[in-house]
Amino acid sequence: MKHQLTLLVCALALTACADHAARDRLGVEDATLLQSGFGTTQDEAAGAVNPQWVSTYALVVSSSTTLALLQTQLDRLPENKNGYFHAKAQCWINAAQQARQANDHWGFVEEAIGQAAMITISLENGTPLSAVNPALRTVSTVRPDLWKIVNTIKSDPAVAKCPQAQPPVACAEVELMQAGHDAWRRSFSAAEKRLPEVQDNLRQSAETALQCKQAMQTPAATPVPATSASTAMAPRKITLRADSLFRFNGGDEAAILPAGKRQLDDMAIGLKTVSAMHELKITGYADRLGGKSHNLALSTQRARTVERYLRAHDVNVPITVRGRGSANPLVDCRQTKHEVLMQCLAPNRRVEIELVAAGS
Repeated sequence: MKHQLTLLVCALALTACADHAARDRLGVEDATLLQSGFGTTQDEAAGAVNPQWVSTYALVVSSSTTLALLQTQLDRLPENKNGYFHAKAQCWINAAQQARQANDHWGFVEEAIGQAAMITISLENGTPLSAVNPALRTVSTVRPDLWKIVNTIKSDPAVAKCPQAQPPVACAEVELMQAGHDAWRRSFSAAEKRLPEVQDNLRQSAETALQCKQAMQTPAATPVPATSASTAMAPRKITLRADSLFRFNGGDEAAILPAGKRQLDDMAIGLKTVSAMHELKITGYADRLGGKSHNLALSTQRARTVERYLRAHDVNVPITVRGRGSANPLVDCRQTKHEVLMQCLAPNRRVEIELVAAGS
């Protein structure tokens, strides 16, 4: 792994030099961003607001006041400020501030505040946190190659044992999400301008982890305690929206969306760091539209696809898989227009992954 980190340090010193359009250099795979001109999609898949988004972020009435309160909460935490999650919360606050100052009214300010608040409140309450990056409405995946480097760094044991290596990679993730928001707005040049800082943070994290590893290999070195990045990678239950994992009505691996692969890659890394985990329970759900047998088969197929994906990424604990069709709905929708009803029912289309601890 030392050689892998060394290669990353060298690779991150280089910049992309292919003479293509900015969008192509960003490696955008989102089909909605590959469209342009008349007829460009404006549905929920392209980022249109749905009722769930409004209800989630309606509480953010004054972003400036909310950000000030969040900053105060975060500053008061006794948590190690070099820790992964503390740094990530701060970087989400910074991202929200930047977007607000740029008069960005596309919803990213609210989403960034939501991420900062979720992490800060969890740190306050001592509840487990997941290092899996969320699929946000206003963010598309850019530079998949950099996301792979992010995941490689996060999975390296040296990073888990090196607190000072954790903030740079946490902030690089947020910065890549910001670049993804720029791309979602079709401001591809703005997205590209963020990449040097992303690469610098990743290089800093890899270099610092190498230094820690070398220090730990020295006989007189004092062991560096592991911190929250390794001990709190995953909560007891993780819910992934099927709409962010799979293409519409798809459930096999070919139907996994780029953002879905990124979520599952992050999850595989996080799950491998949970030492006390005894078993995983993966349950697929569908909405109530369509036939009962179809929904049961689709929900089962999606759960099994997630299981196979995690297995292929070296998650080796016992896994139980089942599909529940339209059982246990999270929302009850009564809209009459089909498209509006489908948007409302989106939370019911999901895959839940439950972590069963040893002895439970």
